[in-house]
Amino acid sequence: MKWRLQEGRGEAVYQIGVEDNGLLVGLSEEDMKASLKTLRRMAEKVGADITVLREREVDYDSDEPHRIAEVLVRKVPDDQQFLDLRVAVLGNVDSGKSTLLGVLTQGELDNGRGRARLNLFRHLHEIQTGRTSSISIEILGFDSKGVVVNYSESRTAEEICESASKMITFIDLAGHHKYLKTTIFGLTSYCPDFAMLVVSANTGIAGTTREHLGLAMALKVPIFIVVSKVDLCTKSTVERTVRQLERILKQPGCNKVPMLVSSTDDAVTAAQKFAQSPSITPIFTLSSVSGESLDLLKVFFNILPPLSNSKEQEELMQQLTEFQVDEIYTVPDVGTVVGGTLYSGICREGEQLVVGPTDDGKFRELTVCSIQRNRSGCRVLRAGQAATLALGDFDRSLLRKGMVMVSPEMNPTICWRFEAEIVLLFHAKTFHKGFQVTVHVGNVRQTATVEALQGKDELRTGEKAVVRFRFIKHPEYLKVGAKLLFREGVTKGIGQVTKLQPASQYQHQP
Repeated sequence: MKWRLQEGRGEAVYQIGVEDNGLLVGLSEEDMKASLKTLRRMAEKVGADITVLREREVDYDSDEPHRIAEVLVRKVPDDQQFLDLRVAVLGNVDSGKSTLLGVLTQGELDNGRGRARLNLFRHLHEIQTGRTSSISIEILGFDSKGVVVNYSESRTAEEICESASKMITFIDLAGHHKYLKTTIFGLTSYCPDFAMLVVSANTGIAGTTREHLGLAMALKVPIFIVVSKVDLCTKSTVERTVRQLERILKQPGCNKVPMLVSSTDDAVTAAQKFAQSPSITPIFTLSSVSGESLDLLKVFFNILPPLSNSKEQEELMQQLTEFQVDEIYTVPDVGTVVGGTLYSGICREGEQLVVGPTDDGKFRELTVCSIQRNRSGCRVLRAGQAATLALGDFDRSLLRKGMVMVSPEMNPTICWRFEAEIVLLFHAKTFHKGFQVTVHVGNVRQTATVEALQGKDELRTGEKAVVRFRFIKHPEYLKVGAKLLFREGVTKGIGQVTKLQPASQYQHQP
């Protein structure tokens, strides 16, 4: 059991009454009780909790009923506070993304006029227009018994962190077309594990829905769909929206298998299958006002296992430290604070790192004063976790989004020019040398010029090529193999970085 829990990063699902070859034999009432008791005692020894996910009767030749059960065993790994999953929330404007998150994290239903989402907004103009324009981050916890921990009982984020053994971090993105660059930045730099596409039942697939679906698929983020606002329209309208979604998901470009979730059993199966094969797309139909089917979504989140297994994470942790800077704040009495994701390695308090590249391609030294995750202090940061680091009196004007903080031993490759293999998704005219586009690679976002196309003079929609780009303002830190998105007006394309042309080796600056 200990090994199983380590494999699944602190979670495992046991099936009782099923033979090794998958035959459903079932156990009689007493045997089942005894088995569960044994399992509970085993779990207590390792310090885990168990919850029965579902029980079923099976038809068997004997007279007495035989049952099978599925049990979730969960234990928080000793070296970290909780399991962490990041879910990006996508969807068209007014599809109810922020409201749904408000209802999930606050624990009370919406009044139909958007009361639930008020706590998620970060700016005054968002409250006035009701449109999200920035990236806000919300958390939802589950304790080891699978009970939801949110703001209804706990006052602060620290309390949620203390009582939860599994945390879902929601990244609420903007739906409006005007804020597309913010949404792309949220998807590329926060590296979400899953994406939740919210579609409103009464408008169906409209506006930026297809675009967001395309973005998530281009970045290979597994996606599941929530049809919201089912209290506003008739059953036939909801069915029509679901059919429309199924048609789009089955198209040759998508190749997904839609799975409509209508009962708790479906939700359990969906969560397990979804993590095994990313081609399965669960579809939930719910309402944030009447609360219909909200518990199915909670069951799904509770069972959803993390994508990467423990082995991959350990490999990343053994590499040198690399932290991507996504946001920069100045906090009174603390100084400069940067938020972002630790891509590889381990970061401790008091560690010496170098940050860059600056406009002239240099790196500067700094010290990490303290670390916080989800507003609660933390001594050690591991690969793949998001956090904020306080840098003391480091000058804020030297920092910008898209920089990296790396350990001084690492020789970072900084480049002005890089080559990428790209596919042009959509373009009004032809794509040629001298064209300027905004390039997104991870947390880097900058305008670049097309310097050369290999073997072709120009590109049209749907064509592939290897292109050399040059950044306009300052050099950036890139990696070969990183996924790349670029856009300019209606032009869009995806690809990956194939070759870097490093600038002269960086000079170390004290």
